Amino acid sequence: MVEGDQGRGQRHRRRGQGELEALVLSALREADGPATAGWVQARLGQNLAYTTVITILTRLLAKGAVTRERAGRSFAWTPASDHAGLAAHRMRRVLDAESDREAVLASFVTGLGPDDERLLRELLGQPRGDGED
Repeated sequence: MVEGDQGRGQRHRRRGQGELEALVLSALREADGPATAGWVQARLGQNLAYTTVITILTRLLAKGAVTRERAGRSFAWTPASDHAGLAAHRMRRVLDAESDREAVLASFVTGLGPDDERLLRELLGQPRGDGED
């Protein structure tokens, strides 16, 4: 078999960290409740090593994207929020990493399409919920 063979290249294609995190989160969202790393590994069925699944779950825990609870000698994992909440968390992390927040926000808003800008203005015009500053 030639090294550049497509079948082999497809089988051993290296996934990006973000892609694996998305796959693991998707699997957790499909669970009926907290799920073990073994369950996630079996659910993904893509020849991922158990240690890889644990690494991804640990990274997601550090990012606040999942929670875990003790389940015997292991842990059961749960998504911390829905897809929209996770996307908002990623956006806040990007904003927090920048020194000129005003410039970043201004650039973001000017890059919005008319419908998104109108929606953002409507959302900003709504009173904030209890406990929010």
